[in-house]
Amino acid sequence: MTHPENDEKYVGLTVNSGVAQPPSVNPYLKRHRRKPLPSVGEMVDGIVKGDVTMLSRAVTLVESIQPDHYALAQEVIEKCLPHSGNSRRIGITGVPGAGKSTSIDVFGLHVLRDGGKLAVLAIDPSSERTRGSILGDKTRMEKLSQHPGAFIRPSPSAGSLGGVARKTRETIVLCEAAGYNNIFVETVGVGQSETAVHSMVDFFLLIQLAGTGDELQGIKRGIMEMADGIVINKADGDNIGPAQLAQAQFKSALHLFPPAESGWAPEVLTYSGYYELGIAEVWDMIDRYFAFVKDNGYFERKRMQQARYWMYETIDNRLRSHFYNDPEIAAMLADRERLVLSNRQSSFTAARDILDYYFTRK
Repeated sequence: MTHPENDEKYVGLTVNSGVAQPPSVNPYLKRHRRKPLPSVGEMVDGIVKGDVTMLSRAVTLVESIQPDHYALAQEVIEKCLPHSGNSRRIGITGVPGAGKSTSIDVFGLHVLRDGGKLAVLAIDPSSERTRGSILGDKTRMEKLSQHPGAFIRPSPSAGSLGGVARKTRETIVLCEAAGYNNIFVETVGVGQSETAVHSMVDFFLLIQLAGTGDELQGIKRGIMEMADGIVINKADGDNIGPAQLAQAQFKSALHLFPPAESGWAPEVLTYSGYYELGIAEVWDMIDRYFAFVKDNGYFERKRMQQARYWMYETIDNRLRSHFYNDPEIAAMLADRERLVLSNRQSSFTAARDILDYYFTRK
């Protein structure tokens, strides 16, 4: 590259040296040390007093995958357990784009008008490639996020089966201990595996849209037979007719399912989350359900069944974690994987050898 400014003809030309490359890190940045984790007693005391900051730190601790955090989180949960169980847990799911987050915004404001506190646990899907999540559900809850009685916590699904974050059950306990008497669990979308949310809530609300397929499409999904209530969203304007038609189709589809164990007959309603139409009717249905199951004793029975279910789930998770975090097993897995990929051993015999070694070693 030629530089004409260096030619003798331009000897009188003055060339500035230019601007030095700025540093990649702000030199005026003051680094703040991260606050140390509070003790278990301080954390539990803050949660019981309703300290939102302490509750958020406890939820982060529960979601952590670090082994030392696990032991601390379990101790916090154990001490919060006597203060939990005094809430109405409501699971909300539906097809993508059904308006789950917008509906939670208006449902939450409706609940908070009667007093009390509301915790929203929004589960966001994690990427299968990067394992990252956007965690943007809170942006669609503009009014609710500003309410002083609401606590909104988006969490990544982290590949958890059922679309529900693995630690959501423990988070519910912490929120109840903090005095939140209404818990909403929003799942990532509808599907067969989505029914995991049913094992941690009292009422399961399925949000549907008009024109997404006939009632036979709904029958294919095992999620419908677990729904305690079905609501058709966006029933406004020119969509009122199609919404009412979808309501009739879902009502007829529900007749094909066996009666629920609770004895409750699921209802199908229409509403508009955007225009806030029919919100009171949907909530009246939920109130009727809770009154019904508390009268016949199913409410307590279901809570006990869920506690038993999560005991076995915790055992499964701990066994899986212990197996894959074992250094000897990790080395053996890598070795057997090479044999399987080179067709020198079948997948089944490789798995048998690893498990035999795991169970028989001393």
